[in-house]
Amino acid sequence: MKKLNTQSPDFQAELKALLAFETAQNPEIDRVVADICTDVQKRGDAALIEYTNRFDGTSAQTIADLILTQDDLQAAFERVQPEIQTALKTAAARVESYHQRQKMESWTYEDEDGTLLGQQITPLDRVGIYVPGGKAAYPSSVIMNAMPAHVAGVKEIIMVVPTPKGERNDIVLAAAFVAGVTKVFTVGGAQAVAALAYGTESVPQVDKITGPGNAFVAAAKRRVFGVVGIDMVAGPSEILVIADGTTPADWVAMDLFSQAEHDEIAQAILIGTSQPYLDEVQAAMNRLIETIPRCDIIEASLGNRGAMILAKDLDEACEISNYISPEHLELSVENPQEWAKKIRHAGAIFMGRYTSESLGDYCAGPNHVLPTSRTARFSSPLGTYDFQKRSSLIQVSEQGAQKLGKIASVLAHGESLTAHARAAEFRLKD
Repeated sequence: MKKLNTQSPDFQAELKALLAFETAQNPEIDRVVADICTDVQKRGDAALIEYTNRFDGTSAQTIADLILTQDDLQAAFERVQPEIQTALKTAAARVESYHQRQKMESWTYEDEDGTLLGQQITPLDRVGIYVPGGKAAYPSSVIMNAMPAHVAGVKEIIMVVPTPKGERNDIVLAAAFVAGVTKVFTVGGAQAVAALAYGTESVPQVDKITGPGNAFVAAAKRRVFGVVGIDMVAGPSEILVIADGTTPADWVAMDLFSQAEHDEIAQAILIGTSQPYLDEVQAAMNRLIETIPRCDIIEASLGNRGAMILAKDLDEACEISNYISPEHLELSVENPQEWAKKIRHAGAIFMGRYTSESLGDYCAGPNHVLPTSRTARFSSPLGTYDFQKRSSLIQVSEQGAQKLGKIASVLAHGESLTAHARAAEFRLKD
């Protein structure tokens, strides 16, 4: 891992270089995705079958070969081990409980003249959730995307998941059963995103698409945004740990590994206030790395984008964190709730030495779909609110129309919109 010191005159430049990640669209990927999306939009199911067979190595003859029903999901649930069934149910219940507290409610109030104003909250009708199924399968992603939609009141949840060589992951399908997914299509990639966005003869058009995917999925989500809503275009996984030296070095080392093992471009950063402690964590990493099956990926990730930063104190560490705006922030310090007050930008804040980031990934309750690549400066975790919409309510009384009509008339004439002005003036008594 790179070693940085805040007292170095080049620190800001080194930090900026460390965080730099090419998020610009890849023209070749965009071209391929554009062709796929256009083809699926034109040819529907036929294109979907063709691309799935080509990219996933399947041999589907009809769209029925790519559809899983509730019975299929229940059968998958019954095939997995009892402890997995219990874990899925418990995680789903905790995620549901947390997201219930995010649910927005409609509200109204009346002006003194009897004019009613307010906001009406309604759920989306139908959403699509994308679940990765290539290098790794993520049942947790099913729960994190589906449960907030349920809490919001979404009636139909359509899941798409690739099944390379036709291999279906029972735990992912069991998670879909527990999370109440309506229907599953075993398709992935840009073609799945296009099918959800435009609809086909068999895949219903959705209102919003959520969930992570590879570069082709990200490009497709960018492309269809506006036709449907999307949650975000996610970048590589990130973790930032601020440690005051009171947490066992082995724990911190494994926390850094927990995100680095996602892929070679994931980012793991440790900020400490003591060089001996940073050295201790490094020694722990050197000792523990051989115990992890995905050690090659971890080593590549840490070598590519990982770093240890020596800060002069925790105040400075928090300011650096606010600049980094990490997806996951661990405050592995004494009095973490106090230090959390200094954090302005982070997808999720894990407070205290017993709060490993991995608990948030699976079962703590908050969502694990989080902003990456410094977008936590202006965006938030996936939540119930992402599956609800707001409509303004306006009911002007006769008395209110006399007051508001005159104001609107003046402003409309100022914009040379005569019909706007007269629509308000017609309702004036004088």
